[in-house]
Amino acid sequence: MIMGQSPVPGIDTARIEAWMDTKGLGEGPISSVSQLSGGTQNIIVRFVRGGLTFVLRRPSLTPRAGANEVMAREARVLAALADTNVPHPHLVAVCEDRGVLGATFYLMEDVNGFNAVTGLPELHRSRKDIRHGMGLSMMDAAAGLGRLDHVALGLADFGKPETFLARQAARWMSQLNSYSSHEGWPGPAELGNIQALADYLSANVPPDFRPGIMHGDFVIGNVMFRNDGPELAAVIDWELCTIGDPLLDLAWVIATWRDPAWRNLPVLLVEPWEGFPAIDEMIQHYADRSDRDLSCLDWYIVLACFKLAIILEGSYARACSGTAPKATGEMLHETSVNLIERAHSWLQRPAWH
Repeated sequence: MIMGQSPVPGIDTARIEAWMDTKGLGEGPISSVSQLSGGTQNIIVRFVRGGLTFVLRRPSLTPRAGANEVMAREARVLAALADTNVPHPHLVAVCEDRGVLGATFYLMEDVNGFNAVTGLPELHRSRKDIRHGMGLSMMDAAAGLGRLDHVALGLADFGKPETFLARQAARWMSQLNSYSSHEGWPGPAELGNIQALADYLSANVPPDFRPGIMHGDFVIGNVMFRNDGPELAAVIDWELCTIGDPLLDLAWVIATWRDPAWRNLPVLLVEPWEGFPAIDEMIQHYADRSDRDLSCLDWYIVLACFKLAIILEGSYARACSGTAPKATGEMLHETSVNLIERAHSWLQRPAWH
């Protein structure tokens, strides 16, 4: 097999060109191939063809189980969002024929913006009012996503919202306990009193909720901001998207936000931080733009801390067994411990009104 020239493993430009020809997407050779991120879970590259810039996203060369199906789900969500006001990368085309690259992949338009975690441009770094608007624009997007009618957008079968909230505590404690299969993992005790959080979540499940599109990992590292102001250019990384409770996206932002009452997380660091809105203002901004019932918001924030802590602890468990980088695992374990502390701290606050 003659492989197309590419500096990125898993990206065969000759095969991509041939597939793009069948779709009428540009013409001539692919050039300017550069890897944006990935290598562990996904491979993301930018390239130019026929004067147009494309971004390709595919699973890694050692994909997790179901990675191809997840990639197809991402593309389906982006297609459904096409005519909405939720900022997102615009889908160009999806390829589920694994004979092309050995995996499902999709093309999207290049997003003109930046990720705040990798550094702020001069405009945003120098003005507190711009940074303040950045935080509020995240709430605009989260509220906007929560207002969408997933059935009308063709996503009625995209998840299993029935008993979604009631399943969460047991589902994620089972996930945590499964990490004992990794030799060397010290167990859940190092996380703090996580069982108390599971008990709280099980005993206080909100009585009802309205299903909707949930991003699933709505944090400041998964959005791109416009270069010319505080607004979002796109919400990215939709691989955990499902039909669930959109209030969990709001809670996910709050659980990972910087607050004077909490130790800073060792991840998702943005500098300078001065000017970004406080948590209560973020919540109120969302509430003013949503018709969802926020009376049980404390429960959602505890769930967000609990669930994310368990997800990240999986990387630590793998690092303990030598199947993931040690330094990354230890950093994410510290993050998990911090999140459990945050959950307990949040329960000591006066209930959000």
